[in-house]
Amino acid sequence: MSFKIFVDDNFHHMDETERYEQGEYDTYELAESICKSIVDEFLTSAYKDGMSANELYEQYKRFGEDPYITSEQMQVNFSAWDYAKIRSVEMCKKNNLFSKFKNIFWIKAIL
Repeated sequence: MSFKIFVDDNFHHMDETERYEQGEYDTYELAESICKSIVDEFLTSAYKDGMSANELYEQYKRFGEDPYITSEQMQVNFSAWDYAKIRSVEMCKKNNLFSKFKNIFWIKAIL
């Protein structure tokens, strides 16, 4: 089986001239992993300390890359937008929790 990844640019939504083929892979699992890493790379670079999950997700929808998988042999259901929404919540929850602890330790250090 063969799985191709194409990447659209959310900033140029619906502009097929901005689309590129990222690669072709033998397994769905590998293709999905690469799509997730494309989304994660954007989310990591766009995240700012204290940002909410909704703010991060909106940044992704406006400016991130939107990878998707095609296959002639089977229907593929990966959604980069759905994955980005889940990851935004996970990243902001973890990073904002870390910031709160960092601030508590900083306050205790100056007291």
